[in-house]
Amino acid sequence: MAAAHMNTRHRQRSFFCVDDHLVSRSCFFFIIFFVVIAIVFLQTHALKKPLVSLSTSSSSPSSSSASWESDASATVGIKDCARKLENATSRLQNMVKFLPLKDLRFAGKPMYGHTWFMSSINDTIEDNMPLYIHFPSNHTNGRVLCLAGNDRSNGTKNSYALAWRDSLPHGAKLLGGLTIVSDTFYGHNNLWHGQSAVLPIVGWYNMKKVEPARFVLYHKGELRSSRGKWVQSVVDIVFGKRIAYETFDDGRTQPRRHPTCFEEAVVLRHNEGGMPKLKRREVYDLIRKSARKHCNISNTSRSPRTVGLTLFLRKGSRSFKNDSAVIEVFKKECDKVGGCKLGVISPDNLSFCDQVKLMSETDVLVTQHGAQLTNLIFMDRNSSVMEFFPKAWLEYAGVGQYVFHWMADWAGMRHEGAWRDEMDEAKDIKEDRCSFPPKESRCFTYYKDRQIGHNQTYLAHWACQVLRRFKPGGGNLPEDSNSGT
Repeated sequence: MAAAHMNTRHRQRSFFCVDDHLVSRSCFFFIIFFVVIAIVFLQTHALKKPLVSLSTSSSSPSSSSASWESDASATVGIKDCARKLENATSRLQNMVKFLPLKDLRFAGKPMYGHTWFMSSINDTIEDNMPLYIHFPSNHTNGRVLCLAGNDRSNGTKNSYALAWRDSLPHGAKLLGGLTIVSDTFYGHNNLWHGQSAVLPIVGWYNMKKVEPARFVLYHKGELRSSRGKWVQSVVDIVFGKRIAYETFDDGRTQPRRHPTCFEEAVVLRHNEGGMPKLKRREVYDLIRKSARKHCNISNTSRSPRTVGLTLFLRKGSRSFKNDSAVIEVFKKECDKVGGCKLGVISPDNLSFCDQVKLMSETDVLVTQHGAQLTNLIFMDRNSSVMEFFPKAWLEYAGVGQYVFHWMADWAGMRHEGAWRDEMDEAKDIKEDRCSFPPKESRCFTYYKDRQIGHNQTYLAHWACQVLRRFKPGGGNLPEDSNSGT
């Protein structure tokens, strides 16, 4: 009985011990839950209150009002600054001053110094570089170039200005990328004149390696939209594609009314002027190499013992009076030189690549003064040029008659002198005399495109002396000979 009672008590104590434990755990969780709820409530209540500045001891209505008034004042201040900035920008826009592209004050010396094209700006002088102006730059105080220049007959009606990019002239259009602006006194169509304007472009590109997005062409400040076919071929080959020309008309028949500004621009206005001799030679090497690659021409198949003698004969103006007699003289002299091969070609109807191929096979070029001589740049270095003039050029033509002498030197060729048709004063006075007074410059026009005579004895001796340079044992090409391929 007592044992049973003891067991009962034990079971009851055990039972109550379990209950005490459960109650203790329940109370603990209840307290934790209550604390969490209280914290959440307090945080929520605190978030509903307005923020109080740390510098104040209480959040009074007056301090809140002051805060809103401060914000409103700041907003007014920002708007006032924006308005002032807008006014300043407008003033800068109104201050942009356009000047004539062609400044007639320098018409007497249009190609000297800063030239008459953009005469207010001096060029940048850099070693081994053509003279150029870069926009924007420190030289221009960070300003970009703007043009209002679409007149094709009067360069004084075209104008230019400098402006900061964030204050361009009213209504101006900004064109991205690099723009190359080229002005020349002589034109972009003729082979000689056109390549003279292209030379600094290729020189600048070869040094800077920046491809232009467009060209802007001027001739005496007058807008042009194309180059001559031969000149265009050279440009396309060097850049590997056709670069667009800016004509300021957006494809419409009417020109653009507002100015055009350029994100970046380079102005070249001296032709090859400012380029050192070695740099010019480097540029001609690049043009020669590019042209031969484009036309799939290689001189590796030519025998080193072959001498190519080419008579590149004009028809019409400045042609020979007797082509057959001149050809016969050179044929006889060529036959005396082992490996000499004579070719007689007219420049008419030759494609660009035909001309490149012909010149790549020519060691001695015989031709009259004229644009076709520009093809000499496609000959190998140390090749020879023999040039012919009508009578009276020496007396009346001025320094322009020496351009191909200079060009041959720049390109690494040898200019072997010139034959000038003889002036027979007695015969000229009687039969063919300029009607203007002696030494009158207008006489040049009278004689300029006359046919050219010849002296068989003189030509034979001259041809012999030149061809001896290529004759085995008689003085071959100099050691610095370079095929340019």
